This record gives sequence, C-alpha cells and structure tokens, in this order.
Amino acid sequence: MLKGFFNVPKAVNEPVKSYAPGSPERAKVAETYKAMWNAQVEVPLYIGSEEIKTGNTKKMSAPHDHQHIVGIYHQADKALVEKAITSALEARTKWAAMAWENRAGIFLKAAELLAGPYRAKINAATMIAQSKTIHQAEIDAACELIDFLRYNVEFMTKIYADQPASTSDMWNRVEYRPLEGFVYAITPFNFTAIAGNLPSSAALMGNVVVWKPAATQVYSANVIMQVFKEAGLPDGVINMVMGDSGMVSDVVLSNPHLAGVHFTGSTGVFNDIWKTIGNNIATYKTYPRIVGETGGKDFIIAHPSANAKQVATGITRGAFEFQGQKCSAASRVYIPQSLWPAVKSHLEADLASMTMGSPEDMSNFVTAVISEASFDKLARYIDQAKNDSDAEVIMGGNYDKSKGYFIEPTVILTTNPKYNTMCTELFGPVVTIYIYEDAKWSETLKLVDETSEYALTGAVFSQCRYAVEEATVALQNAAGNFYINDKPTGAVVGMQPFGGARGSGTNDKAGSAQNLLRWASVRTIKETFVTPEDYKYPFLG
Repeated sequence: MLKGFFNVPKAVNEPVKSYAPGSPERAKVAETYKAMWNAQVEVPLYIGSEEIKTGNTKKMSAPHDHQHIVGIYHQADKALVEKAITSALEARTKWAAMAWENRAGIFLKAAELLAGPYRAKINAATMIAQSKTIHQAEIDAACELIDFLRYNVEFMTKIYADQPASTSDMWNRVEYRPLEGFVYAITPFNFTAIAGNLPSSAALMGNVVVWKPAATQVYSANVIMQVFKEAGLPDGVINMVMGDSGMVSDVVLSNPHLAGVHFTGSTGVFNDIWKTIGNNIATYKTYPRIVGETGGKDFIIAHPSANAKQVATGITRGAFEFQGQKCSAASRVYIPQSLWPAVKSHLEADLASMTMGSPEDMSNFVTAVISEASFDKLARYIDQAKNDSDAEVIMGGNYDKSKGYFIEPTVILTTNPKYNTMCTELFGPVVTIYIYEDAKWSETLKLVDETSEYALTGAVFSQCRYAVEEATVALQNAAGNFYINDKPTGAVVGMQPFGGARGSGTNDKAGSAQNLLRWASVRTIKETFVTPEDYKYPFLG
C-alpha cells in the first residue's frame, strides 16, 4: 500500500574512469580479463526460475583471436521459446501489480552493482567477446548501461507525475499501466548497454519480456542476467533465449499475447518484423507497439570556415572508434576543396599513429571486427574501391583474418558523391570522403540530405554561424541526432536522447521518457463527486 509520494535518487551520469597506466581500475580490469580469458563459461537459457541447458550448443570466441574459445551457449527449440512466453505471462500478474517503487529499487540496485562489484566483469566480457577497447567498453558496458538504469527510473516517476487538470466537483487521474501481454526485445552485438536497456526499460514499466540477444553478444548478456538476478528481479520477468533467429521470431511474432517489440538491429530485419506483425494483426489481442532503431549512413560535412584539425579528429574518432561498428559511426564525409589538404595531412598523421591488436593491450586504438562475415563483407568493398575508376583507397586498405578479424582503418576518396560506399551501410572501419567545390556549400547540403535512406546521426563543422544555421535547417530530416562541431557519435543518456527516422527507425529516443512511454498503456479515470440525477440540461427550458 502506498504510504507516501516517494522521490527517487536524482539520476546522475556515471563518471567515466580513465584506465590510465598505473590506475587501480586498469589493474582490476586486466586481472579480470585474464581470469575470464583462461576460463570457460557455459551460458544457459534463462526461462522463469530455470537455467536450462539443452545440449544444443554453439561456441563463443574472441573476434581478435577467433580460435580461442571462451565458452558455449545453449540454444532453444520452439517448445522452449513457447515456454519462455508462458513463463513471462505467468510472471506478469504479480510483476504488473508490484508497486512502482519496488520495481525501481531493483533496477537502481542493478546500476550500483554495475558501478561497483560487476564493473570489471562487464567490461572484460565486452572486451573479450565484442573486441572493444577498455575505453569503448567503459563508456558502453559500464557507464551507459548504468545511466540507462538510473535515468529510466527518474523518467518513470516524471511520467507518472504527469496528471490532467481537475476541478472541485471532479477528480481526473491518469494511470500508466503495463502493456497487456509481453514484450519481445531483440538486441545487437555492438552495445552491451543496448542489450541491457531494451529488456529492462520495458520491464521497469511493469512489462514482462522475452529477450533474444545477438549470438555474438551472449557472453556479456549472461553477465547482465547475473546482475539482474542479484538485484532481485523476479523469475520470469525477463527471459533470455538464444537460438535460430528466424525460428525464435516466428514463434514469438505469431503469439496472440505479443504486446510490443523493442528492437535494435538491421533495417532489413526490422522491415521483416514489421511486415510479419502486419500479416498477423488479426491474431493479436492488442495492437503491438513497434519500437526500432536500425541502420545509419552517418555523415560529416565541413564548411570552408571549419577548423581542419577538428574535422580530422571528428573523422578519426567518429569513423574508427570500435572499428566503426556503431550505428552512429561517421561513414561518409563532405569536405571543401580549400580545406582538404590540411584535413588529409591530419588524418594521415592520426592513422599513422594508431595501433591495432587485442584489447588486452590497452595501447591499441583499433581491434577486430565482430565476425568473419563482417570481415569478408568489408574486404570486398575495400577491394572494389581499389579497382573502381571513381574511387581510390588513400589510407589503410589492408586486412588479415589469420588470427583475428582485423580490418585496417581505411579511407576511400571518391569523385562520385553517389559512390557505393557513400550510400551503403558497411558497419566497419571504412570512411568515404567526397571533395566538393567551396562555392557549392548549399548544393552539397542538399546532396547530403538526399544520398542516404537513413537518418540517424550527422555532424556539421563550421566557424560560421550562418552556415551552421543553414545546415541545421537543411538537414533537419537527415539526422535524428545532429552534432555541431563534434563527431556524430557518443550520445549520453539524459543529455542526447538517441534515435533517427527514415530508414533508421521509429525515432523513439532511447535514453528519454519518450521511449518509456511506448511501454505504458494509459487509462484515464474520472471521478464525479456530485452525480447528476436529471437528464435535462438548462437549454431545454
């Protein structure tokens, strides 16, 4: 029974640790990495109260050393996917009825577990199985996931506090109920924070979830489930299943109790999910909420007034951090002729200073791409650019998968603004640059807007405020997250709500109250204190 209007702790962004040589956090994560590297983990299915080992397993390896096996995970069949749905629906009755402050307490505790005793473990897991450098793991697996958990609790209370006006003779109330059914969360490999946020944000609002993590992220997903369980999440609220993606989705999307899909992944897969839901629409008890963040072909455009060194740094960080495997990564760049020689010189110096290898060596800026399929795709595009007359590989361009899936940071220069790698999402450490005539600034803005089907992130570099204003207006539909004099990556929870439209998704802004609202079904209650007893209105005389 509610005994007060409770205030939750004020959400603050988790400070990013430096991991500088000699720091205690560097020593701790190195020790944890080594221990986990030399051990083998067996990841079960988490269904209800059970941790199920089916015997149908797949190996987990490190992309930077693909022959090294760090563990196995078990796969579900159709019956176990159905069991996960049943377990979620059985858990729903008590979970949906639980007081919001008790749900909040679970996820606030999870945040503190990640900030403290699990920090090195979640970072090391992300370094090992997703080949993130310690800096990329820290800002993702630790800080961003902690931020999601803290801020979502604060956003939830603000949503609940948003109430309609009342008068002395009537009391109007709005309640924010969980959706009727279960939510299907599908998460990608590239951000451990997204993997934790998609199921937990829906669960925080009182929903139950069937969660399918990416096969290449199961290693750190297992740590997330360990954290949630230690934080006190009741059995069945989040059920984690692995298995054939098509099979799992076929079972889930055909269930009449599907209430929502929370997705991050490729545009093609999201389109298929949307189409399947449309075909099954008569099956469902309610219209499913469909929330998705998908692909990106993110841009940087520099004005002639831009600072060349700042542009080069924006490209280097924006395109090559985490090997370009961010949906927000800079992958197409437009630079004026007058600025290009200086930008090129700075880029060459940046790439010459980069080292590539295992994330265990914390001096490396670049590690491996996630899989052989990704490696082969990127190698094909690089080779094609080497042969095409309207493109040239001017920096990098080498690759080697003998030990790990290593693609050298690569810069392609094209004379064709619609060249393939200016339009196609590559998801790797490859950036393509087009040089435009200084006088064609406005024309180039239109080109940027029209080149890609995506509209996720983009950046403008300029010291001229008129140019900044012009770009901001001209590109208003080209990027859901728009950056001025900064790289187009690195959105922070509570500061830059993240998401894009067009082919990049439903723009429901993860890391904001807008996203949480999608996981609530609103009921309005009107209570009249003096109820009329005569149907006649005064106008009847």
